[in-house]
Amino acid sequence: MKKIEQLSVATIRSLVIDMINKANSGHPGMALGSAPILYTLWTKHLNSNPNEPEWCNRDRFVLSAGHASSLLYAMLHLSGYGLSIDDLKNFRQLDSLTPGHPEYHWTKGVDATSGPLGQGIAQAVGMAMAEASIAANYTDGDSLMNHYTYVLCGDGCLQEGIAQEAISLAGHHKLNKLILFYDSNKITLDGKLDLSFSEEVKTRFEASDWNVLEVEDGNDIDKIDSAIKQAKKSEEKPTLIIVHTIIGYGSSKQGTSKVHGSPLGQEDGAKAKESYGFNYPEFTVPEEVYKHFNETFVSRGVKAYVKYNETYENYAKKHKNEHVRFELTKGLSVENYLTETYPDFVEGGSVATRVSSGKALNHYMISIPNLIGGSADVAGSVMTKLNLGTDFTPETREGHNINWGIREFAMASAQNGMLLHGGVRTYVGCFCVFSDYMKPAIRMAALSHLPAIYLFSHDSIAVGEDGPTHQPIEQLVMLRSIPNVHVIRPCDERETYAAWRCALASTKTPTAIVTSRQNLPLLNASSTEGVSKGAYIISNSQNEAQFEIIATGSEVSLALEAQKLLLEKGIDTKVVSMPSWEIFEEQTEEYKNSVLTLPYDKRISVEMLSTFGWTKYAKHNMGIDTFGASAPAKHVIAKFNFNAQELANRIENILK
Repeated sequence: MKKIEQLSVATIRSLVIDMINKANSGHPGMALGSAPILYTLWTKHLNSNPNEPEWCNRDRFVLSAGHASSLLYAMLHLSGYGLSIDDLKNFRQLDSLTPGHPEYHWTKGVDATSGPLGQGIAQAVGMAMAEASIAANYTDGDSLMNHYTYVLCGDGCLQEGIAQEAISLAGHHKLNKLILFYDSNKITLDGKLDLSFSEEVKTRFEASDWNVLEVEDGNDIDKIDSAIKQAKKSEEKPTLIIVHTIIGYGSSKQGTSKVHGSPLGQEDGAKAKESYGFNYPEFTVPEEVYKHFNETFVSRGVKAYVKYNETYENYAKKHKNEHVRFELTKGLSVENYLTETYPDFVEGGSVATRVSSGKALNHYMISIPNLIGGSADVAGSVMTKLNLGTDFTPETREGHNINWGIREFAMASAQNGMLLHGGVRTYVGCFCVFSDYMKPAIRMAALSHLPAIYLFSHDSIAVGEDGPTHQPIEQLVMLRSIPNVHVIRPCDERETYAAWRCALASTKTPTAIVTSRQNLPLLNASSTEGVSKGAYIISNSQNEAQFEIIATGSEVSLALEAQKLLLEKGIDTKVVSMPSWEIFEEQTEEYKNSVLTLPYDKRISVEMLSTFGWTKYAKHNMGIDTFGASAPAKHVIAKFNFNAQELANRIENILK
């Protein structure tokens, strides 16, 4: 190892030790072991410009093992991303730029929020898919989008189920510009890896159609460099680089689980630094190390950025229309393409909102050139297919229909990666009950402020014969409980189109559109504007309302039927369609009070799902708080007494 390389790696490791010691919290083990990997990647390969951290054609890096964040922060500090020594000293402190796990849009240079193990791998797969898609959708697209996606994981990441879903997907799609570093230190938090894991990782990846390279000594920079060079030559497969490291390298506890997640302390920290030959005070970076990073990483990145801009200017002259499209879509906003118009809805018609959703999706696809997505092998049921689009495959990267396979978690997490990359707007779909498989990725999208779109069909016990395993009860509650997620359950075709418009207009909030399997009538008074406000009066009382019925989705038409039955008995009510709690809560108090006008005890919620949470809006709740049953939909609905007469009876009894 050259002297400057040795000093640089020692500096990185020493900063890691100091950060964690000062915070008295953190994970030094992997950070110390992996330091030579990131040093090699940063100084010899990674193309990124710290002066323009959002440059669209930069190489992406994802730290899947986000608990090693101290290592990433040390790299960002040395590379000129604006993290100061004081920021490093504030590691894991309130509101610091160096939180416990990396957070996208919080710290410059962090390309993805990570930490829950395995999700970083799937996000990186999504980034690689986005890069391939964008390049293929333009003439001479390689001059617009042509970069690598790198990701670092550990033993824990590869044990998570999502990792194999994503690995399989990447191999299938031949994402040759995806390079995964595997820090193989054979230790987890509870002890040696062989307590829980005995797979032959190399064979596993080869079976998933990956190239596999191996570096026996994690401190051998030349071998790591050589492996990266070889990986970048791959034309048909993603590459795994297994790097055998020693966890907590330099510590007296190195090679053991004791160094995984506990600070080294002053004495052991000093011992480790001595083993690196690093004899400097805490939080010290020798000037020659700053200079070295400036002459390698920074210089290379700036040159690549300048060269790209020259190419981009020439592209703009040669392909004017495509240049304009690229400019308008390289972020996440599709405002310039989002039409205000809706089709002519057929009065008296009746159609399932999953079918309405498919129509709306194709309606918007005509005007939005970078819309891409698909479902977890249920496109024909969830209606996610773009009729004018081809499939996204290794042979047709320009395709806009993604066949995700039965990989719900990886699908949702890869969607996050595509949005983190930028330049595409995405959607994914599956049955509502299987949103459970996706929840951690939905949470990550919300935390990262990504406008992910989820199409969840088969939204109630009206699923019918498939029974309680496929009939959602508590899933809608789960989705509504996640901060920064808009959940929209439309009542008919008109509300469904509006739901799609809300989802596509969002740039920082994920949207779950929850649709029915059964046909629903087009309601005369349903409102696109009402959906944009979360709730509205769909049918007012004739005179003075005695009761308010608040309903969503398929139950809005049921509520309107009950309103008629009650009026025949002289009971005047009004019906509120509330497709989205979250959007409603964003409205002014004046508007909310204009919709819900009666006292709390004069309101009832109606939803063919769990009543949990509805007490926020109504004292009385009509729902289902048990699992469903297997039978034709009409028989299941009858079993649970979900009909207009039952609702009318309940209201009449309350008023008595």
